Amino acid sequence: LISALYNIVDQIFIGNSELGYIGNAATGVPFPIICIANAFAWCVGDGAASYLSICAGRKDTESSHKCVGSGITVTLIISIILAVICIIFCRPLMYLFGASELSIDLAVNYFNIIASFFSFYLLLNVMNSMIRADGSPAYAMIAMLTGAIINIILDPIFIFACKWGIEGAAWATAIGQVASCGLCIAYFIKPKNFKLSLKSF
Repeated sequence: LISALYNIVDQIFIGNSELGYIGNAATGVPFPIICIANAFAWCVGDGAASYLSICAGRKDTESSHKCVGSGITVTLIISIILAVICIIFCRPLMYLFGASELSIDLAVNYFNIIASFFSFYLLLNVMNSMIRADGSPAYAMIAMLTGAIINIILDPIFIFACKWGIEGAAWATAIGQVASCGLCIAYFIKPKNFKLSLKSF
């Protein structure tokens, strides 16, 4: 729900700006690609979270920290590959997912910024699953909500006050995701059931 909220909030503020329905179309076009990217994060994150729960049940701390480290490393690699592909082929992808001649430039400008921060977005979702599995669902929810709230606050500032238009919406989203990712990283300094080290990765 919170992941979808980022896009919904962007739609609301952009729709009420001078960009209007063209801006709404431009932010809607990349959304399926963002969902596809997120699917990779959920695949790794939910798998790692399940395995983490199994390890916690059998008090296997050695496998726990390797599971978390491997999940983070795999996600980082996947996110970089996806970001590079999306940035290089941004315009064809926007056309493929329904951009028109009216919305294509706005969609490209928006998605280029979003794709550049895929690593933070995917890592956020992977680590969030692991945090819940480690027995801290409240912390996981706060981390997710913090980014969404930051996005809601920054959207009108960047779109209307700074007059950054659709790029402002993208930067507000990106900053919110970086903040949430930062909170998730901070959790792993002292998790409940394992301890990370360089060999975990």
